[in-house]
Amino acid sequence: MEDINISESIRYIGANDKEIRLFENQYDVPNGMSYNSYLIKDEKNVVMDTVDESVTNQWLNNLESELDGKNVDYLVVLHMEPDHGSNVKVLANKYPDMKIVGNATTFKFIEQFFNIDDLDKRKVIVKEGDTLNIGKHELTFVMAPMVHWPEVMVAYEKEEKVLFAADAFGKFGTLDTDEDWTCEARRYYFNIVGKYGMQVQALLKKAATLDIKTICPLHGPILKDNLEYYLDKYNTWSNYDVESEGVVVAYASIHNNTKEVAKKVAKILEEKNAPKVILVDLVYYDMAEAVEEAFRYGKIILAASSYNGGVFTPMEVFLNHLLHRNFQKRTIGIIENGTWAPSAAKTMFDTIAKMKDINVCENVVTIKSTLKENDIPYLEALVDEILNK
Repeated sequence: MEDINISESIRYIGANDKEIRLFENQYDVPNGMSYNSYLIKDEKNVVMDTVDESVTNQWLNNLESELDGKNVDYLVVLHMEPDHGSNVKVLANKYPDMKIVGNATTFKFIEQFFNIDDLDKRKVIVKEGDTLNIGKHELTFVMAPMVHWPEVMVAYEKEEKVLFAADAFGKFGTLDTDEDWTCEARRYYFNIVGKYGMQVQALLKKAATLDIKTICPLHGPILKDNLEYYLDKYNTWSNYDVESEGVVVAYASIHNNTKEVAKKVAKILEEKNAPKVILVDLVYYDMAEAVEEAFRYGKIILAASSYNGGVFTPMEVFLNHLLHRNFQKRTIGIIENGTWAPSAAKTMFDTIAKMKDINVCENVVTIKSTLKENDIPYLEALVDEILNK
């Protein structure tokens, strides 16, 4: 196993899954996924979370290698989602004297997933601010409900100043993937945790009171350097603030006519010196990445064909993804296309109306079947409006 340990006492025992293609059966992960787990070696040996069942054997081998014949005294369960909690019972059976540490909701979920012998005698129920002393190391538990399940908590180890952060600060990709952290962390954040910005803000305020030198998430690399950068990104994302200046042109086209409109709009934006233009074809674009682009930039133009008295399905799916992830604080322009009864704009408005703090451009453009020369002034007016808002 690659040497990615935190210290002599805090050891990485997680594993990479390079075979997985869809995380949570919906998010494309071309570079696989890491499932992180940690062992704290002290007077008492503590495992921090288990892993997904796909990497059980590798994880157990890593654990046994580090233990060198010793026992596990505690299993701390920060998050019970199956990609981290699948092996709670496996470990409980392997080490029958091991105590299991979690909050009241954690154990409610454990009992829904597993039937563990003598669980009542093995429970160590913790709440906000409780500590677990294991020798030189001491864990303090901080509740983080709805980041992004209700039982989630994080743990701070004060001796080495380590924050075990559950799903916070995670990213897609295996640990040996050579790629920029931000892009895949952003895609991970907005698609997995994005709905819960208020709860992430509450966790960040608690984290600000701690002297943190290392962040150990349950997915993605261990963060040791320039922690202010990662904390700043999470603050921006969880506040739903604009991260980068630019305009996303997201389109859903049936017969490529709306696609031509979107391309023309992108060209007009560039001619009018838009800081950046991102063209997103919702039919072929990875939907999770399309969601990421929408949250990253401050302005978005939606162009869609009318379909069955509504809007073409990829646009409907995209808007519902944004709605369910608490999309807000953005400026939106709308272009619809229709041959006999354009309906896309009204359908898009109906979903946008459910979002918070959205500024919709007054210039709504209707295209009849194909882009014509006399449509261009209307597109230019929409571009001028969205650039000046």
